[in-house]
Amino acid sequence: MQKQVAAIHDLSGYGLCSLGVALPVLTAMQAYVCALPTAYLSSHTGYPNFTFEDMTQAMNPALDHWRDLGLKFDAVYSGFLGSAEQIAIVARAVEMFKPEVAIIDPVMGDDGKVYKTYTPEMCDNMRKLIESATVITPNVTEAAILLGKEPSAQPTREELRDWLVRLSGGKRDVVLTGIRNAQRVEVWCYEYRTGQVTVIERGYVGRAYHGTGDLYSSVLLGWLLRGQSLCQAAENAADFVMHAAAYTHQNYPDSGDIAFSPELRRII
Repeated sequence: MQKQVAAIHDLSGYGLCSLGVALPVLTAMQAYVCALPTAYLSSHTGYPNFTFEDMTQAMNPALDHWRDLGLKFDAVYSGFLGSAEQIAIVARAVEMFKPEVAIIDPVMGDDGKVYKTYTPEMCDNMRKLIESATVITPNVTEAAILLGKEPSAQPTREELRDWLVRLSGGKRDVVLTGIRNAQRVEVWCYEYRTGQVTVIERGYVGRAYHGTGDLYSSVLLGWLLRGQSLCQAAENAADFVMHAAAYTHQNYPDSGDIAFSPELRRII
């Protein structure tokens, strides 16, 4: 049976991220994706003066309709949320459909800063939402926020291990991204059942691209739905993002967004 995913993300008119990434990636990986938009943005938040249309009022009726249609989901996958109310709606979706995989990407900030659209209430509620997850995929900034630390916190390697355990809460896996220096990027993978920490290192092309976090989480989910272990999936997702970043750097040096479509052949 084709795996079905409820993808709860925003949609940006300009800029590759969120549903603009999740839909093509998961479809290429043979999943059937049902999109539940959280907001419409004229561009993603990396560009100035974007418009923002909150879709909160449309979300519960959409979930009710999916339930009435008898839809079953192997995964619920959430990312950027547009309001504090939406956090409860994502938790409702997980409770309603009881998926095998509930992957929460707690999209709240990056590079030591909280996104402009995220309020303190939303950050507080996100700490509650991860209780519904089987896997969370924060970057370092988001991990700090979830743990009540300053978004700009720079943990040592020993502190990172402690962060993983605390974020797990003894009941969810954690894949921590956004760890990089001039030479490499790292992903830290924590499997709560075994307590194993795996550090995945890949080369860094010298610049960051918008959409890489969404790309990573989407590919990770695709491999999980194909039956791979967490760390196998994390390794393969890191490989894909590395190839996409290298392709973008070589072919579109002035791009702010990651050009991943030519690399989709690697995951079909």
